[in-house]
Amino acid sequence: MKFDILTLFPEMFKPLYESIIGKAIKKGIIDINIIDIRDFSKDKHKRVDDTPYGGGAGMVIRPDVVYDAYASIKKDNAKVIYLSPQGKVLDQKKVENLSKEKHIILLCGHYEGIDQRVLDEIVDEEISIGDYVLTGGEIPAMVLIDSVSRNIEGVISKESTSEETFSNGLLEYPQYTRPEIFKDKQVPEILLSGHHENINKWRRNESIKNTYLKRKDLLEKVNLTKDDVKYLEKLTGNSQTNN
Repeated sequence: MKFDILTLFPEMFKPLYESIIGKAIKKGIIDINIIDIRDFSKDKHKRVDDTPYGGGAGMVIRPDVVYDAYASIKKDNAKVIYLSPQGKVLDQKKVENLSKEKHIILLCGHYEGIDQRVLDEIVDEEISIGDYVLTGGEIPAMVLIDSVSRNIEGVISKESTSEETFSNGLLEYPQYTRPEIFKDKQVPEILLSGHHENINKWRRNESIKNTYLKRKDLLEKVNLTKDDVKYLEKLTGNSQTNN
């Protein structure tokens, strides 16, 4: 997977070269190329923005500078994503779909945004990481790269991704490790039993419990088994729980 990042602040992406994503880069599984939009400014002071037509606060990034930065990249049928609070909110399904792409170009906005004409010209999709406004698109771009990369084969084990929160529509079950007793709290006995079938059933029930307590809305989208429904009814005291 190749990521090209069009940004005014390339130094913000240093954290990507650490931890799991950094290892994937070293292995050649992921390729990250950062393009400084300022390098394509024809202004002697490297200005890339100007006042908005029609008036208003703030500055707008010029379309010609952005387009020239984009044109410097070898496209290879790349998908161009503009990180914007107006975009569709990123979720696990979108992350998994994007992980199947071979080449993604990420355009990071700043200031009051980017001239609409260049967005109409080059952008395939706008994506947001939540219904709030940040100072720029760099942090959302890192979130997208991190979430997408960990779903690419070879970055982390398939077992890790298959049991994570949202992988099956539910929140993940709680995890425990040594010491067996901490602050007078014991690891659940079922996890010490060595009975894998019972452990898997316990984990499934805990996932349902976590989801019910923290994100009840997600249960409406999950295909629950008969055993799941029985456990949920027991948990809620409601025998009319719908599957």
